[in-house]
Amino acid sequence: MASYLQIENISKSYGPKVLFERISFNVNEGDKIALIAPNGTGKTSLLRILAGKDKSDTGGKITFLKDIRIAFLEQEYDFDPEAGIFDQVMQSSREFTAALDPDHLFEYELRVRQLLTNFGLTDFGAPMKSLSGGEVKRVALTQMLATEADFYIMDEPTNHLDIDAIEYLENYLGRSRCTLLMVTHDRYFLERTCNMVLEMDHGAVYLYRGDYENYLEKRQERIDNYNAETDKVRNILRRELEWMRSTPCARTGKAKYRKDAFYELKDRAEQVYRTSQLDLSEMAGASRLGTKIINCKDVSFWYGGKCYLDHFTYNFQRYERVGIVGRNGAGKTTFINLLTGNMDPEDPGTLTGVIDRGESLRIGYYHQRGIRFDEDQTVLETVNDTHLLSRFMFPHDMLNNRISKLSGGEKRRLYLLTILMQQPNLLILDEPTNDLDIVTLNVLEEYLKDYHGSLIIVSHDRHFLDRLVDHLLVFCGDGVVKDFIGGYTEYRTFMKDYEAQQKTAAKAAAPKAAPVRQDAPPASRKKMTYKEKREFEQLEKDLEALNAEKEALSAKMNSGALDYGELQAASERFGALSEEIDGKELRWLELSELQ
Repeated sequence: MASYLQIENISKSYGPKVLFERISFNVNEGDKIALIAPNGTGKTSLLRILAGKDKSDTGGKITFLKDIRIAFLEQEYDFDPEAGIFDQVMQSSREFTAALDPDHLFEYELRVRQLLTNFGLTDFGAPMKSLSGGEVKRVALTQMLATEADFYIMDEPTNHLDIDAIEYLENYLGRSRCTLLMVTHDRYFLERTCNMVLEMDHGAVYLYRGDYENYLEKRQERIDNYNAETDKVRNILRRELEWMRSTPCARTGKAKYRKDAFYELKDRAEQVYRTSQLDLSEMAGASRLGTKIINCKDVSFWYGGKCYLDHFTYNFQRYERVGIVGRNGAGKTTFINLLTGNMDPEDPGTLTGVIDRGESLRIGYYHQRGIRFDEDQTVLETVNDTHLLSRFMFPHDMLNNRISKLSGGEKRRLYLLTILMQQPNLLILDEPTNDLDIVTLNVLEEYLKDYHGSLIIVSHDRHFLDRLVDHLLVFCGDGVVKDFIGGYTEYRTFMKDYEAQQKTAAKAAAPKAAPVRQDAPPASRKKMTYKEKREFEQLEKDLEALNAEKEALSAKMNSGALDYGELQAASERFGALSEEIDGKELRWLELSELQ
């Protein structure tokens, strides 16, 4: 396999904080690597160095294989708010499209339209300023994938995407032969797209081949081995310490090399491997919870001419754990804002029905958009509790850091702390997994499993939902909300089975023989000839085969995997199939009347 990327001796620090130091690793053709590290340890900084938007402190060397196409996806996508969706992609792709001849430019435009459609963005002229965060991310992904690059480098590609978009991207990358290096916190996405894990830890990097479970196992082995080696060093140090203490008056005459070795041993013996991990074990639990939580009766909500909730009735229960899922723009966050009374007072939309909240209710609402901290304040000024800050992975040397210097994940973690400090008895989390690293997510999940209050979670993280919720409220669009008992994986399995049943039912409901008029005299009924009977049987076989081919062809055309020539040929064949099926169905109907 060709080496697509070679990194040698690159380093990055911010002030006294060392993110990584003289790290080196290779990415080979076909590798699909997930980059994992706690927030604030340099994942995004590393990707920005690779993209040429930042520099290594120590120089070092970054070598990409010559002539391969590389595409970067950053967390934030710069766009013109007035530009239409399609025009925005084309404007941002000028560097790539400048070198294309007219035929290849047409192919690129066609791929852009296909990808936008597959991501559910069918109004190509819609202005960028009208899009949600998840829709903007889909535009950014379209621009990246349309290049059909050999090597994709992505920073949190699933952030803000709804689950349908995540599953589409997951399937696309799973089928692709591309090479990947990406930062992600989505464990299902990681498992289904990556074949390697690259861990950044204490300024160094470690590569693990295999899936996420294998990474967890091998990582623990590495830590155990390191600490076991430290124990051996300590035993040697005890003997050397006795030697250093012997005949102290003659110490100056002792061999210098052995004294130097002693101090090296002493430094190594002090290096016990400790992981910095979020600790929620002593966080205060929920305050007392009454019998009434939130009761909704015949609630409807309209905003900007769109229905977000249509005659919704539901009583939330004590200690209930509800997941809320649905496409971007279906009204999930709007629904939460209605429950909490957090709507914009200047433009509240049209609300009918009753939302009745319990008197003892204390809501902790973790917003998707986060909180607006005073960026000039320090961590300690924001939360004046050193004990809690330490448990939330803010060590003493970070307490005087200004908020503006924190990473996105560190700000999220601090925000989460401010919510849990309130001791809410109804905890509402709107996309809590965005920007949190995998280690923090695992600890948060354990805390929420033991949380003694009611829990409402809006999330695209399937693993998070599967572990924590008892049932789902599924936002289907146009104000329709359906209740499903079970976790997200159970829901998707149910929906796939249901869709398969619907397809089977649709095939069964295909044109059948028209009923013979019972009032027609027997003598007037024309019978099929032997030849017509054979033709009728052949038509049924032909129609089954042609419809199967048409369905498979449609899937190929929508996959985005066809080049321009293949797509043209497929389109022509699709049209020919449609005409042939129409003709055979008409003949089938004519013959069916003779049965």
